[in-house]
Amino acid sequence: MESIDNKILNIMKKCGRGKVFLKQNFVHLSNPKRVQKALEQLTEKGLIIRVARGVYCYPKIDNFLNTGAMMPSVEEIAEAIAKRDGAKIVPTAAQAQNFLGLSTQVQMNFVFFTNGKSRKITLLNGRKLTFVHTALKNVQFKNRLAELITIALKDIGEKYIDDEQKAQIHKLLKQEEKENVMQDIAKMPDWIKNIVINAYD
Repeated sequence: MESIDNKILNIMKKCGRGKVFLKQNFVHLSNPKRVQKALEQLTEKGLIIRVARGVYCYPKIDNFLNTGAMMPSVEEIAEAIAKRDGAKIVPTAAQAQNFLGLSTQVQMNFVFFTNGKSRKITLLNGRKLTFVHTALKNVQFKNRLAELITIALKDIGEKYIDDEQKAQIHKLLKQEEKENVMQDIAKMPDWIKNIVINAYD
């Protein structure tokens, strides 16, 4: 009979490296204590990494710099927790700018607005992840990139965005299917719409 840890590892492998999992994703395999023990054993063997209490990752491996297992981004961790809770999340403006490469400021604490419960989570790398409850109407974007761009640029302001930042936005948009972004175009201020549309011209 296949062991619980092998079952968990096989599920993770099918989802691919870099995927974030929560302990609750595996409770259908056995009782919570056995699942927790299996996750601990996989972590001790170096097959997965623990990024927070009850949060694990089947990590990507950095073969270029040979630094080993790569931690998932804070946003990926936040998304996994939100998905478990059936909630939606959006980053603050400062974090949206950071995610898009419009800011080089290194952040230790991350705040996401959510239509779910407010909570605080400490990650094992010392960073803190905070969810703050807000109204559902504020998290209605369908495309993640469109949402991040809108949040980030509204905070920067039309008069203050520079050519370098516009170039970075265009670079990111060219990596995203146009139709995916355009489904949210009506939610953007006119000046942000122009930046987005110009990226695809």
